[in-house]
Amino acid sequence: MSKLTLVVGNYNYSSWSLRPWALMRHLGLAFGEHRIVLDTPSFAADVARYSAAGKVPVLVDGELVVWESIAILEYASELAGGRGWPEPRAVRAEARAVAAEMHGGFAALRAAYPMNIRARERRVPMTAELAAAIARIDALLSGCRRRYGAGGPWLFGSYSAADAMYLPVAFRFQSYGTTGLGSESRAYVATALADPVIAPWVQAALAEKETVAHDEAGAAGP
Repeated sequence: MSKLTLVVGNYNYSSWSLRPWALMRHLGLAFGEHRIVLDTPSFAADVARYSAAGKVPVLVDGELVVWESIAILEYASELAGGRGWPEPRAVRAEARAVAAEMHGGFAALRAAYPMNIRARERRVPMTAELAAAIARIDALLSGCRRRYGAGGPWLFGSYSAADAMYLPVAFRFQSYGTTGLGSESRAYVATALADPVIAPWVQAALAEKETVAHDEAGAAGP
């Protein structure tokens, strides 16, 4: 195992694993990967080799173990000299708030739109809770782009941990449609999906053979 190793779940489904992976790639950090297949009888024992929390992702740096996604983002940013967040303190605080809101919220969207990179043209019922979550995401994405778009194509101009936090949402909209998003948010989603840095993850997701039934929402019947 290399000194810095990111333990991840399935590339197709593990949104939490994708977030630190994407940021670490953008930061140019060298790291190895160890994949543990989700929802298998051996998953609990497999992940327990790395973390007692029982979840992925886990970042292993020598003797240090960091077992929570947003903590991994912070640690990776520190390893890269703070480049995971915007430099101005006020903007950095806003970026952390935007990232934390995704980390702790949007339960209705997570439940209705599980991340499934292989999925296309899925349709699930629109509920009031789901519509409200999409409207809030639209406000966040479009607001950041209006305020900081002059500095680059990402939420705060340059790529940051906030972009990594919203990347799985871009894949969700790819699978379930962009109803409820305005033009600025749709353009941001397109930018996130076209990011060449994440191409290896997408290729790995497309090559996987495992299927997690509860993450196949909106699939057509036989």
